[in-house]
Amino acid sequence: MGERPPTDRWFRRPIGRQNQLTIGVILGAMSVAACGTRVVATSGGEVDRPEAAAVTTPRSTVAVGERVIRVALAANAPDVRVAGSGAWRLYERDGTSTIVRGLRNEPWRIQTNGRRMRAMRADGVTTAWTEPPLVARPDEDGALVSYNDKRYRGQLVFYPGDSGVLVVNWVRMDEYLAGVVPLELGRHSSKDSAAFQAQAVTARSYAFIKLRESTGRPYDITSGVLDQVYGGADAEDAIATHAVESTRGLLLLYAGRVVNAPYHSTCGGATSAAGEVWRTPSEPYLLSVSDRIPGTDRYYCDIAPRFRWTRTLDAETLNSGLARYLAQYAAVPGGRPGRAQSVAIDRHTESGRVGILAIGTDRGNFALRGNDIRYVLRQPGGEILNSTYFSVETTTASDGSVSRLTIRGMGYGHGVGMCQWGAIGRARAGQDFRTILRTYYPGTTVGPLE
Repeated sequence: MGERPPTDRWFRRPIGRQNQLTIGVILGAMSVAACGTRVVATSGGEVDRPEAAAVTTPRSTVAVGERVIRVALAANAPDVRVAGSGAWRLYERDGTSTIVRGLRNEPWRIQTNGRRMRAMRADGVTTAWTEPPLVARPDEDGALVSYNDKRYRGQLVFYPGDSGVLVVNWVRMDEYLAGVVPLELGRHSSKDSAAFQAQAVTARSYAFIKLRESTGRPYDITSGVLDQVYGGADAEDAIATHAVESTRGLLLLYAGRVVNAPYHSTCGGATSAAGEVWRTPSEPYLLSVSDRIPGTDRYYCDIAPRFRWTRTLDAETLNSGLARYLAQYAAVPGGRPGRAQSVAIDRHTESGRVGILAIGTDRGNFALRGNDIRYVLRQPGGEILNSTYFSVETTTASDGSVSRLTIRGMGYGHGVGMCQWGAIGRARAGQDFRTILRTYYPGTTVGPLE
């Protein structure tokens, strides 16, 4: 379950129009046999034309689950190995020539000189340098292509990067989601299926919006925590795949428009309105929602491993974090905040989270707002604070500085939208995925895009 930084990326307004991008087709081959693998010479050879496999109609006429999404797997990979679980091919950029016919589990390395690209086999056989990109696709039914030993559905496309290779997986939407849902929600049992269905709908809605955005980049979405964590075919499991299939075509809608539905691991008792956490106006479907189980003093998400937590920062850790990160979120004269003299909560939000944290140092006073707090009060390894749902206790040294900061908190994540552990708790209590989504996103509906 990835954590999202406080940027516009994870909170955008709903959209209404569908993406009109047309996906091209990779066709054709020109090949010459070479030691079991066909390395193609550009000067000629026999011609064959493999059957087209990519979507060729405009996306506006293709069902949501069948649309192709381009997922960036690596931006500047220094070492790129491509292979296949069955026979596979590597094509030139124009889609008319096959430059490699790979055998099952036979790896080739993709190389770039910063402008052009080629492939090299383990025994040193290389293809000619060619204009990018290169495209790897399975050449038999049921086979998958792999990048650095991880298998992916669809096809892999390779571009020169600044200092390595940009690797992009072109994959159909629902196949992409099957590699997202298990990593975003974790692995659980079939009794949690409603939570997986809710996760599939939110993840599909977010990915749909990314398809709508036009950035000019050769990819639509990344595979890490800045977007949605994606692990390809190796991440798939039966429960998550069933959740994707059983919600096929369903999106989260508000007033008939697709919404970008944020989610997080554990709310700690109540979710947060978007405006409490990020520097953006709240939306009517992103309000604070109680996670209390009716008639009890328990919460649906209190089964989470980080429902309650404690973090202690000694003086060295606290001050080094201020020196490294505070200037990114507050005005720090000369970029040197000094040593902490006090840390106190100045204001709470409506949901009980810390709205403003006041930090006093021997060089001045600073105010941190909302989710920014989590990126300053880090652990030595760089891990951000679990949530902004916390209280603080300070121990003061003889010179008046803070010698230890103890933070006692609840929840994990930004707190906006669906609480994933809460969704699991609600599923176990018998709620279906539509009820779960209506609860965490008030006023929304679940349905296909008209």
